[in-house]
Amino acid sequence: MTSLPSSFVRVTPDGGAEPIERAIAIERPIAIEFNGIGYAVMMATPADLQDFVTGFALSERLVDAPGSLLDVDVHTAPHGDVVRATLAASCSDRLLERVRHRVSESSCGLCGIENLEQALRPLPRISAVSTADETAVFRALAALRAEQPLNRATGAVHAAALCSAAGDVLIVREDVGRHNAFDKLIGAMARGGRGWDGGFALLSSRCSYELVEKAALADCPLLVTISAATDLAIARAREAGLRLIMLARGDALLAVAE
Repeated sequence: MTSLPSSFVRVTPDGGAEPIERAIAIERPIAIEFNGIGYAVMMATPADLQDFVTGFALSERLVDAPGSLLDVDVHTAPHGDVVRATLAASCSDRLLERVRHRVSESSCGLCGIENLEQALRPLPRISAVSTADETAVFRALAALRAEQPLNRATGAVHAAALCSAAGDVLIVREDVGRHNAFDKLIGAMARGGRGWDGGFALLSSRCSYELVEKAALADCPLLVTISAATDLAIARAREAGLRLIMLARGDALLAVAE
């Protein structure tokens, strides 16, 4: 279940008022454990959690490939969900080192980091290539809303989409958190053995540096966001060789100079 009905009073500027029912997006704590170690508690939409934890492990650099994530089990608890994942033995040292520098309740990705070098670790150069042009981006933008059933119902969640070079929307994941939605998409692609194949990622959010880093680690060649990017996001995109398009709307977009 990803939404619940709730009652409201709709008030208009002329003083009118009427009772209405509408769906509200569910937001629950998701506890993530790797190899029996409590690693993070994230507030998220309780759907596609295997995709989420797969993408999260890749984005956290705990694994380099989905094959190092041996299994992912989801357990429902009274106040949230617990996702228990097993990493390959070769990843154990990396897990323990990362745990030492992380506060599990943080969702920003920086709490528990001890210095600036850890906060801005070097990004890999992107090897994939996108052949999508602006026409493909506008086509994907026009199609995205129809692929967001939870947001249509609630108006409260973000989407991350894999789009083809022609602008077809191929996979969409939704979540109350923009980072979570992208992790879910990355995880879904990894679990399904899908590559970018000349396409791009389309996110219904602003472009923060964390999203750029997730894109770089997923070897995404083109990242498109509906809202603006920060200066650090642009700098990190250039560092990784990531093509970046921001403020992508139906009537215009901004391609960031490389």
